[in-house]
Amino acid sequence: MKIVERPYAETSRRALLDAGMHPVLARVYAGRNIRSAAELAYGLDGLIAPASMKGLASAAALLADAIAQGKRLLIIADYDADGATACAVGIRALRAFGGNVEYLVPDRFKLGYGLSPELVELAVQRNPDLLITVDNGIGSVEGVARAKSLGIATLITDHHLPGPQLPAAECIVNPNQPGCEFPSKALAGVGVMFYVMLALRAELRRRGRFPEGKEPNLAALTDLVALGTIADVVPLDANNRNLVSQGLKRIRAGRCAPGIAALMRAAGRALAEVSSFDLGFVVGPRLNAAGRLADMSLGIECLITEDEARAANCAQELDRLNRERRDIEASMLTQALAALEQASGTDGNTFFHPEWHQGVVGIVASRLKDRLHRPVICFARAEEAGAMVLRGSGRSIAGLHLRDALDVVSKRAPGLIRRFGGHAMAAGLTIAAGDYERFAGEFERTVEEFLPPAARLRVVETDGALDAMHFSLEVARLLDAGIWGQGFPQPVFCDTFLVENQRVVGERHLKLWLMKNGRRIEAMRFGALDPLPQRVRAAYRLSVNEFNGLKNIQLNVEHFE
Repeated sequence: MKIVERPYAETSRRALLDAGMHPVLARVYAGRNIRSAAELAYGLDGLIAPASMKGLASAAALLADAIAQGKRLLIIADYDADGATACAVGIRALRAFGGNVEYLVPDRFKLGYGLSPELVELAVQRNPDLLITVDNGIGSVEGVARAKSLGIATLITDHHLPGPQLPAAECIVNPNQPGCEFPSKALAGVGVMFYVMLALRAELRRRGRFPEGKEPNLAALTDLVALGTIADVVPLDANNRNLVSQGLKRIRAGRCAPGIAALMRAAGRALAEVSSFDLGFVVGPRLNAAGRLADMSLGIECLITEDEARAANCAQELDRLNRERRDIEASMLTQALAALEQASGTDGNTFFHPEWHQGVVGIVASRLKDRLHRPVICFARAEEAGAMVLRGSGRSIAGLHLRDALDVVSKRAPGLIRRFGGHAMAAGLTIAAGDYERFAGEFERTVEEFLPPAARLRVVETDGALDAMHFSLEVARLLDAGIWGQGFPQPVFCDTFLVENQRVVGERHLKLWLMKNGRRIEAMRFGALDPLPQRVRAAYRLSVNEFNGLKNIQLNVEHFE
């Protein structure tokens, strides 16, 4: 492992300082290619205009016609936080517009991901006139064809990369589809659905649908957009940061959906202090727990209800499921590491255990990826059409586009992968139950060929040293208030310390006392028990530790050389 300092342009840092920005923030933002304070002045009027998104006008007209004709709309949701929030945005907005809309979530354990022909057969029982996919559908060629054969129209809203063939839907809205000139390709599924609702409101306004002063306020949905965007770990380009900023403002002001407030309370977090970290690591996992272990309908109901008591009940159940998920994850991770130890000397990129839970393999793949610093795919057993298959969920590192790697494997070994999809950093796939060893070999060879040697060294980018005067609650709060996530990372600093004392707490963590320039500093190393040397160069985050009502500065040590 190598700890390095992120480069920055001194002219940018100086411009930010001259604009009155705190010195620590000026250095941090300059390292993220922010050149002026104006780039951080977020507002709804600063969002990219919808006009350039392919299919958006057609989608708005299709939905406006359906509402005017009283047609039955059915949202086909997904079972992760992005899909749940996108569904909630659709339900809330369409109902506010007078639409007759319900939703359906596939059972991930029986039907898997997306609008499959089998899911269409279930949807038919609801007698819909129009299916609306959220966070899925761009690869559902067969499902859309089945719906069409039954006389049901389909509107696809998605953000995943398309395959070689697009579904024959009535309309597709996806910034990553061929021919779409929308500048931000990083929208999450919930962001795409939010834009569809913006376009629909404009179309309904043009048709004179709203009495004067009665137009629904779609800004009220940005709390859901922020949650789904952060939880789906899409790159936080300027447009996504703007969306997240609007949502955080609403949550901090206590004007969020009752379900989000209830999830924060269940986790013991204060709404007024919510951060992007809380959305990604506190609220997101609790919402995802429903899709991983049970039925994401629970999560969607939590997000769409206006009844605070019902929201609280849903949040408590989601919190319980998340604790159960953590226990399952810990057991699976232990089994994976034991298997790795037995196969010492190999660089395994795939893991499988017959007893693993298919709803948790993605998290275990993420944990292994972080620990091993290499692309990892974990598999679990599943049943499809009465036959046993293996479903895999993978996570990658910078330097290897995971979906493209799976595409290479599928072309080199036709028929080996039944279906796959995803992003650069995360992807899912299905293979036959007997093809694990063959897939493992093919994927291993692909990783070996396409992962550049430079990407194999774990390099931790930091924002440099932090002056002792900036170890303060003020700076910690300034950093917490920022919009951080994929592609716009949370600030990490590096310094050399003397380790005065270290001890194990809570069985899985290290409590540390560090010394720098004669100052004694409290620190934690979470989820790791390997002792630090007496003198250490460490990468750390500045955090606030609250105990018995008192708040103190604490360093969270992430890595050390």
